[in-house]
Amino acid sequence: MAALPVYRWRLAPDGYATRRQLRARGLRPGGQEVAATLERPRRRGPLVAYLYRVDLALPVRPMTPGRWAALAAANRARRICPRCRRDAGYVIPTSLGMCTPCAFPDPCDSVRSV
Repeated sequence: MAALPVYRWRLAPDGYATRRQLRARGLRPGGQEVAATLERPRRRGPLVAYLYRVDLALPVRPMTPGRWAALAAANRARRICPRCRRDAGYVIPTSLGMCTPCAFPDPCDSVRSV
C-alpha cells in the first residue's frame, strides 16, 4: 500500500477536492478511495482534510419524493420533546435531551398552581 501524498493547506493541485468542494460542484466521491490529504499545522497536531479526485467523482443522486418524505419525518422527530411530547419548534439539543421548558422548569409555575 502506497502512502498518500500530503499537501500543505491551500496548496493542493488542481484536480483534487474535499467532500464539501465536490458537493458544491454537484458531485460525490462515488466510492473512490482518498487520493491525498491536506494538513494545516497546529500546536495540538495537524488539522487534516481528505482529498478526492474530481475526474473520478460521480454526480449527486437526485432526491426522490420518498427521500424527501423520510428527511422531513426525521427532522420532525428531532423537534418532538420525549418528556412532554410537544413540538418544540426547534431541534431538541442532544445535551439536554428535552425541550428547554422541561429541562429548566420555572419554579414560580408550581407555586402559582397551589
